[in-house]
Amino acid sequence: MLLDVTQDSNVGNLTSNKKINLMLGNENKLLFGISGLPIGDGSRKFNYASGIEYVKSIGLDAMELLFVRSVNVTAKNKDIILKTKLENDVYLSAHGSHYINLNAHESEKQEQSMARIIKAMEGLSEVKGKSLIFHPGYYLNDSKEDTYNTIKKNLLKLPYKGVDYRLETTGKSTQFGTLEELVSLCREVSSCKLCIDFSHIHARGNGSLKGYKDFSKILQYVLDMLGRPALDDLHIHMGGIDYSEKGERKHLPLLESDFNYTACLKALRDFNVSGCVILEGPLVEKDALLLKNIYMKMLNI
Repeated sequence: MLLDVTQDSNVGNLTSNKKINLMLGNENKLLFGISGLPIGDGSRKFNYASGIEYVKSIGLDAMELLFVRSVNVTAKNKDIILKTKLENDVYLSAHGSHYINLNAHESEKQEQSMARIIKAMEGLSEVKGKSLIFHPGYYLNDSKEDTYNTIKKNLLKLPYKGVDYRLETTGKSTQFGTLEELVSLCREVSSCKLCIDFSHIHARGNGSLKGYKDFSKILQYVLDMLGRPALDDLHIHMGGIDYSEKGERKHLPLLESDFNYTACLKALRDFNVSGCVILEGPLVEKDALLLKNIYMKMLNI
């Protein structure tokens, strides 16, 4: 049974003692990085290797490779990407294909979706990346329960080779991927872990994440349902977002959106979340540095 995170009005009301106890867990270690390549000052074009060097040089920690149209780690560039990653100690993840629907009505399309996931996993593994992020599929005309069961069946078929399959919360109501659905899958499929896209949740709820309590509810739910290890190794997407009553429309610069990133970062701090925060948006590394700098100041309070 899928639980509704919004049902318990008490979740996320942290007392000062609870905050102190949460901070006594594992070392609070959040990495901050970008989705895709940096933009720099516009005077040069980056590839993955030079992008990794640049990201590290400006004080960021991570990069999410974009496999959304094709797996662009190849025999020609994998060695230099891996060498640069190891020399700069940068965390690599990847976003899988946009053409995935593990609930497609045609079995051939389900198989093609799984093949895309596997190819992306293998490409990321070549450069010692850790997490492959993707949206599992769409409801189409199926019930939520039938969609869940079909996607679960296909996820169970995926081979595990050291790269975690990160199921990302989605930004539109037509997409499978509420927090509750994905947490439930992570409980049932051992190779799957969570990617919380807070901006998607905000957009899907037509601006539902207003303040600290809303973000805390989400993290408390994950803690209750998946345990402390899920918060000790959490993959997060964050960024400005434009939306309507139908959900996500497009990414925006943080300062041009109503996404309350300060409250989100405070909740991550208070729940002692470790893992990686990837900034999605047009300003790329500028907004990623904004997030990291605010978070680091919070840790020094």
